[in-house]
Amino acid sequence: MTDPSTELAPLRRQVADACRVLAARDLAPGYLGHISLRIDERRLLVRCRGPQERGLAWTTAQDVHLVTLDGEPGTPDELQGWDPPNELPLHAEVLRTRPEVTAVVHAHPETVVAADLAGLGIRPIIGAFDMPGTKLAHAGVPVYPRAVLIRNRTLAAEMLAAMGSCPVVLLRGHGLTSAGAGVPEAVLNAVSVERIARLSLTVVSAGGRLRDLPEADMAELPDLGGSFNHDTAWRHELARLA
Repeated sequence: MTDPSTELAPLRRQVADACRVLAARDLAPGYLGHISLRIDERRLLVRCRGPQERGLAWTTAQDVHLVTLDGEPGTPDELQGWDPPNELPLHAEVLRTRPEVTAVVHAHPETVVAADLAGLGIRPIIGAFDMPGTKLAHAGVPVYPRAVLIRNRTLAAEMLAAMGSCPVVLLRGHGLTSAGAGVPEAVLNAVSVERIARLSLTVVSAGGRLRDLPEADMAELPDLGGSFNHDTAWRHELARLA
């Protein structure tokens, strides 16, 4: 398949690389999960299902296709033997509702599912260990309490109501949805949430008790800026793939 425009080729590669990052970080250990990127008001790039599905760890740019928010081909020849994910409404409804969001991640990290089912919320239990993640947890990570396949706009709207203006929402018995101003931000938000869930499970399994970071310590955590929190972190994630 050839790109309908040369400018979409690097964006397809970015979405594909991001899918591989999710797998490398154990947020998508199997073949379930997908990432989308807004292209314009009615179209997005999204990882699709093909005839030789192998899972997110082996995603290539050829797996990423241009579709409308309603799942129609973004160009006449775009979907030939490929299908958008069943949960495309999950992506589309976030993009319809939140204009500041350009990228959406949906993943099934086992640690996040286990921590939520164990009653462990995503709390600011760490500090300088992961400052963006700590601030995200401090602001609150809500939970959508239904363990359903979000395959239509009604269910997606329910998820959006739970998510509100937060960057991440947990999906009980299912996984998570993460949003961002770009693909790196959406993925890194999900990575931070998974890291806190994993640490929480480790602490509790060792007989410990989760304690939120004191407000005095929260106030001492600087904002190192997007060039460090996102750009440098994203280069690191891509380098790990090699």
